[in-house]
Amino acid sequence: MEARCSFLLLIVIAFSSIIEVIAKSQYTTMYVFGDSLSDPGNNEKVSANYWPYGIDFDKGPTGRFCNGKLLVDFLGELLGFPVIPSYADTIANGSDVLSGVNYASSGSGILEDSGYALGRVIPFGKQIDNLKNTMNQLENQMQTEELNNYLAKALVFVAIGSNDYINNYMIPVLYKSSLIYDPQQYADLLVQLYKGHILELHTLGLRKFYLTEIPPVGCIPIELTIHVATPSGECDSSSNNLVQMFNIRLKSLVYNLNSENLGSIFTLGASYKILNDLRDNADSYGFKVKDKTCCRIGNTIGKLICLPKEVPCFNRDEYLFWDFAHPTQAANRILARVVYNGTSSGFPVNIQEMAEM
Repeated sequence: MEARCSFLLLIVIAFSSIIEVIAKSQYTTMYVFGDSLSDPGNNEKVSANYWPYGIDFDKGPTGRFCNGKLLVDFLGELLGFPVIPSYADTIANGSDVLSGVNYASSGSGILEDSGYALGRVIPFGKQIDNLKNTMNQLENQMQTEELNNYLAKALVFVAIGSNDYINNYMIPVLYKSSLIYDPQQYADLLVQLYKGHILELHTLGLRKFYLTEIPPVGCIPIELTIHVATPSGECDSSSNNLVQMFNIRLKSLVYNLNSENLGSIFTLGASYKILNDLRDNADSYGFKVKDKTCCRIGNTIGKLICLPKEVPCFNRDEYLFWDFAHPTQAANRILARVVYNGTSSGFPVNIQEMAEM
């Protein structure tokens, strides 16, 4: 009798595991577009492919601007996917594209010239061109109807726009955008171009979009270093006010996209609010250091990134930021969970809820 009960218990556990996997796999695939916050190693020119980057990642340095996993790596795990390969890996190594592809490129933005001073970047529009190459592969693997259903249930994750400010508009000595456009005009321009890219993705057959706000860039270590007059413990309000102009327009865009494209779902990822909350309540999340970098910053690219082979801090899980602008693996783990099923992480729904629509 005891053996039978044990056997039945194993069946229940196994069945529960199957149900959990099914629940987490309601998206057929995941496509990631963005900048260095999401780039797993697509950009060879603006890269973190050296130690101590990747010190806590099982594959070591890959190009990720982090000590370990990115937000999108953890999000993929929550959705039941294996590690989402970079587009570069699908080209160089023939990595499987069925579970998704990450097209993000460090330094990139919505505008083609954002980040050019850092080296070659892959802007949003070019990332979409790379997706089209992936779709050509899929067309050889699936029938038309099967492919249409597959794409309609894919998750499109877009986190881009920060570099249009911190590596464009906010550096007038290198970029002329702030001399051409006032802040309102610039935000209008970015959102107009952004809308065109999203509609292009929609035309390809994609129907589920998670579109993130630009995070509070005035709170990252590099901006606090530049704006030395910022009171200790606070963020640079001028930088944050700039990106909020974009975020306000992005929310309106998401509302309009949902109204104009029935049968599709567009969600606004509340990145600004989520990052602010994590920083404002750092202690409660286990972070003892929220304004400084874990690794020693050097002059490889404008004194912005970790010095090669320098030993970073040992208490990495207690740091909110790894380098000048990028969260630690510990922070990314928390952020991914909030993005996945946080009660106020998405408008009108979060990623878990969107999977059921």
